[in-house]
Amino acid sequence: MTISVLGLLILLAIAAVCGAIGRAIAGGTHGGCLVSIALGFIGALIGSWLAHALRLPELFVVTVGREHFPVLWSIVGSALVVAVVHLISGRR
Repeated sequence: MTISVLGLLILLAIAAVCGAIGRAIAGGTHGGCLVSIALGFIGALIGSWLAHALRLPELFVVTVGREHFPVLWSIVGSALVVAVVHLISGRR
């Protein structure tokens, strides 16, 4: 399965927005665009896994080419990751 360069850039932009929203919800302010992209993708993995485990539906999915990106679960997952990092590291 291949994805075009434009499709990859679109997925990166969506992940960055989702990661930034998740960071804002959980109170994370450090890091830039790369951190938001990483949080968006990690959040998508964790959020999708959590939704599947709880048998929750995919409510808002963006499809780019043949790739599906779960926007809502990405935001929820990124907020959870930021919250856990704050709990572990202690807020300064």
